Amino acid sequence: MVNILKQIVISLVCLCCVFQASAHAAVIALDVGHFTARPGAISTTGETEFEFNRALAQILRQVLHERGFTVKMIGESGDMKELEARTRAAKGADIFLSLHHDSVQPRYLEYQEINGRRQHHSERFSGFSLFVSRINPDTAQSLACAVSIGKSLRQAGFTPSPHHAEPIPGENRVFADALNGVYYFDELVVLKTAAMPAVLIEAGIIVNRNDEILLRQPETRKKISTAIADGIEKFFKKR
Repeated sequence: MVNILKQIVISLVCLCCVFQASAHAAVIALDVGHFTARPGAISTTGETEFEFNRALAQILRQVLHERGFTVKMIGESGDMKELEARTRAAKGADIFLSLHHDSVQPRYLEYQEINGRRQHHSERFSGFSLFVSRINPDTAQSLACAVSIGKSLRQAGFTPSPHHAEPIPGENRVFADALNGVYYFDELVVLKTAAMPAVLIEAGIIVNRNDEILLRQPETRKKISTAIADGIEKFFKKR
C-alpha cells in the first residue's frame, strides 16, 4: 500500500511538472503599441505613449523570460506602421499581447501653460483597461486571458477604469467583465486579425497627472509587469 501511494504521488508530481513546463514553454507575442511617426497619446508632460509602451514592454519581456516564457517582441524599433504586419509577425505565438497607455476623450482635457508650454491633463479617470475582440478566432480564450490579467492587476492593487463604457462618442464600449476592467472592442485591428487569442492592455491613463507620475516609475512598471505575468501563468494553468 505504501509503495502504491508513493507511486501515485510521484505520478502526480510528474504530471504537474509536465503541465508547468508546457505552460512555461508558451510563446508570448509582445506588441509595443503605436510607432515613432504616430506615437499615440501624449502625456501631461509631453512624453509619447509609444515611449511608455516600449519601456513597459522591455520590463515585461524580462519578467516573462525569467518565468520561462518565450517572448516575441513586435514593434519595439518604432517603425512598424502596418497593424496587420504586427499580427503576421506573431505567427506561431500562443498569445498576442498589445501594450498601450490610455487617454480620455478631448471634452475632458484641461489646458494650462507651464514654462511657456501648453500642456493638457485630466484627473477625471484613472486606472487600467483591457480589450478583446469577438471577431478574433478564439474569443473565449482571449476573454479568459484578459480576465485573468485583470484579476491579477486588481490583486496587485491596481484599479480598472470604467470610462470606456461611457455612452458618449468615441467610447460606449460593452463590458465583457466590468469587475476586471475588460471590454469588447471588436474592430481593433490587432485583436481581430490575430490568429491566436489576443488582448490589448491600457496600463494606465497618462493624461492623468498622478497616473503619469506612477507609470513613469520603474517600480510601478515592474509591479504591472509582474501582475500581467501572474495573469498569463494563471490563464495557462486553467487552459
